[in-house]
Amino acid sequence: MQRRAAPSATLIISLLVGSAFVMILNETIMSVALPALILDLNVSASTAQWLTSGFLLTMAVVIPMTGALLERFPARGVYLASMILFCSGTLIAALAPGFGVLLGARIVQACGTAVMIPLLMTTIMTLVPVARRGQTMGTISIVIAVAPAVGPTLSGLILGSLSWRWMFWLVLPVALTALAAGFRWLHVSTERTRVTPIDAVSVPLSAVAFAGLVLGLSLMGEAAHGGSSVPAWIPAGVGAVALLVFGCRQLHLQRRDRALLDLRPFTYRRFSVSLLLVILGFMALFGAIIVLPLYVQDVLGRSALVAGLLSFPGGILMGVMGPFVGRIYDRRGARVLVIPGSVLLCAALWGYATLGGQSPIWEIVVLQTLMMAGLSLMFTPLMTDALGVLPESLYSHGSAILTTLQQVAGAAGTALFITVMTNASASGGAPDLAGVRAAFTVAAVIAVVAVAAAFLTGRQPAPAADVENLEVAPSQG
Repeated sequence: MQRRAAPSATLIISLLVGSAFVMILNETIMSVALPALILDLNVSASTAQWLTSGFLLTMAVVIPMTGALLERFPARGVYLASMILFCSGTLIAALAPGFGVLLGARIVQACGTAVMIPLLMTTIMTLVPVARRGQTMGTISIVIAVAPAVGPTLSGLILGSLSWRWMFWLVLPVALTALAAGFRWLHVSTERTRVTPIDAVSVPLSAVAFAGLVLGLSLMGEAAHGGSSVPAWIPAGVGAVALLVFGCRQLHLQRRDRALLDLRPFTYRRFSVSLLLVILGFMALFGAIIVLPLYVQDVLGRSALVAGLLSFPGGILMGVMGPFVGRIYDRRGARVLVIPGSVLLCAALWGYATLGGQSPIWEIVVLQTLMMAGLSLMFTPLMTDALGVLPESLYSHGSAILTTLQQVAGAAGTALFITVMTNASASGGAPDLAGVRAAFTVAAVIAVVAVAAAFLTGRQPAPAADVENLEVAPSQG
């Protein structure tokens, strides 16, 4: 008889999904607000985009530690610390007097957000039977992809009548409610067979590696117009060297099961192929999320509200499709979903590259919805396939790798497309039609690579052995 997750397990997963949705929403909530922030805070476009890129980059720096944290501390403690950091950052952002404090608040928010998705993934992979993982992982697609897509819509609605500060004031009570609910109901215990010491050398290496690479990409756009005093190749080169050293150190430490981030998941072919496709998908997604609002407002001359509402139909469609896509994966595997999904993504991005200075709004909505449908067909089966093939001992590290590189891909995509748009614009760096088309063309070329890689995905669901469920402690107090 097929096992089902206990009601208490359902409550735990629902709480984690809801909390993660609110937190991940903040990755892209600033994108539509960039024009208003540029004027209000008197900063350039390349500086303002750090409110999004800095959030993603901080997550990429913190997430590699989550594998060790989830082994070392109970889920309840990790959850409460995460929500406290997020609530604190949200309050500081709402009160921020200038750009520097606002950026610092976003970094505090990101520190709290960073551990939530690995915690959610690891809980699902350990708590839910193999036969239902695809369907359950479909709920994660609502968090990972729908929340960033809904972010611009929410910020557009808020900016239609309120200050950008209300993007934080409205989120704060929801986050505080989630914190209180976690304190009351989240009581999950796992048998931790070993505790991995946090390597003091690996932590700064990880930070330098990911920060350097993304900073180098971001500085390219500023350097093109004399806005940067630091050559872009310096942080990029330092980051690449640090990443190489970090990888070598993890390979050495994992022989004694002491790696901050165990790299053995890369030895599984399905994990590596799925990871590559997730990276390409997230680069395209975040590139579109950051460039499209600038195109709608600066080229078409539409309002922030219109720019935000454009992504709403696609976000809703992705949320509806997630569980159904998961069920299909449970029966048919990844390839039957990922190939058509990558084709839809590619078609949508090439369509974006042909937009003009008078393109109708309905055309943009159709292309956005097409892109989100394609990503929905990709993300759920890819994440389930990547983690499902791993042994239970590597779940936390596999989810940390997957989530880390998602954020790096999002930050790199944001920085890359802003750089391309800035360099290709004929108006001295301000977004124009030529720059937008160039950015979307680059995104479309990346999607072509994704179509080719989609044919390497598995034909059947990942054949991982079922594992013992988490022991769910009864609610206390």
